[in-house]
Amino acid sequence: MNIEKLFNKDVMSLDTYIMFRLKEETARLKDELTARNRAPIALSMGAPTANPPKCLTDRLKEILDEDGIHTYSTPKGELYFRKAVAERMKNRFGVELDPETEIFSLVGSKEGIANLVRFITTQKSEELDKDVIMIPDPCYASYLQFIQCSGAKAYQMPLTAENDYKPDVEAIYHQALKDGCKPENIKAVFINYPNNPMGISTTKEYVKSIVDFCKKYDILLVSDAAYCDLYFNENEKPFSIFEIEGAKDVGIEFFSLSKPYAVTGWRLGWVCGNKEVVQRLGKGKSTIDNGIFKALQKACAEILNSKEGDEYIAEANKGFAKKQAIMVKGFKELGWNMDKVPHTTFYLWLPIPRRYTSAFDFCQDVLRKSGVVLVPGNAFGECGEGFFRLSYVCSDEKLQEVIDRLKEDGFTY
Repeated sequence: MNIEKLFNKDVMSLDTYIMFRLKEETARLKDELTARNRAPIALSMGAPTANPPKCLTDRLKEILDEDGIHTYSTPKGELYFRKAVAERMKNRFGVELDPETEIFSLVGSKEGIANLVRFITTQKSEELDKDVIMIPDPCYASYLQFIQCSGAKAYQMPLTAENDYKPDVEAIYHQALKDGCKPENIKAVFINYPNNPMGISTTKEYVKSIVDFCKKYDILLVSDAAYCDLYFNENEKPFSIFEIEGAKDVGIEFFSLSKPYAVTGWRLGWVCGNKEVVQRLGKGKSTIDNGIFKALQKACAEILNSKEGDEYIAEANKGFAKKQAIMVKGFKELGWNMDKVPHTTFYLWLPIPRRYTSAFDFCQDVLRKSGVVLVPGNAFGECGEGFFRLSYVCSDEKLQEVIDRLKEDGFTY
């Protein structure tokens, strides 16, 4: 069969997601590395390795025996789940949301963002006619693939130390117009704070400037808040865009239960905000899926506003803070400048050693010599070249072993 004739050219140009490529390469090298006492230690995937809250899994087991729990749900989510989300948004951010019109369940936030991109863009062949989405660079790697697969164009907003990781969206917009983008084709601005891959936060003042920009040009603001509950310093406590006056007029926000409750495999999240956008996204989703398993919704609805859930998040964050301290101390000893360390997410974003010119080459050397799996920064965008990302989600002992191996194998800055 002629596969190139079957699939559109944008899908044909997609590669396997970077994390799965790294898994494949690690599996290929596993026996060789283990024989050299360098069994792989993965610092690549951004996924907690701890067990979920016991009260959550215990409650899920009980719910499994309830009548009707195994039947179809609804794509928008059961009302008890949407009400729990509204209560969570009120308790956590002081934000008022209508569970009937301003909240919609997702099979994880990744699915929701992918479908949003698909629904707001139209595939076009001519480069200058393509719909445009403005995205951070570096960014969550899947943004680039979602946009590419939809036949749209990603226009990068560089996150650099020079701009304090707060790109000037107005200036970038006008540069996009100079580059030939049509104003009517610029559909959305994506922001992601706390940020993957960099772990950085931002300020309400900066987000307000983006809200004002989106209002001025009638552009959708899309906030990916997957890491909003991972923070180690009250002074860097993440916030919702809806704490900014007028944000609901132009914005939607995506949330996930994966990170705060260590249920990455459960695939449960929500989108909230502007009711017209949420409802239109929901109508599209209703043709694709039949909603999330009701038992998951019910168990998670109960954990969202519980004392046990909040305590679990607080303890997990203490653990991540300790893990970060191990890595910061270790990389300082290896020669890295670690003066400015973010206090959100479980990522470190670091420059490659001076003797390297390619992030890919550095990460490959570390894998082949030390068995440590890192992610080259350019997997997250052009501005990521020269950097690498690591996720400190494994045990404290494994993290210290990483530092010890890098020392023994000569990986200094």
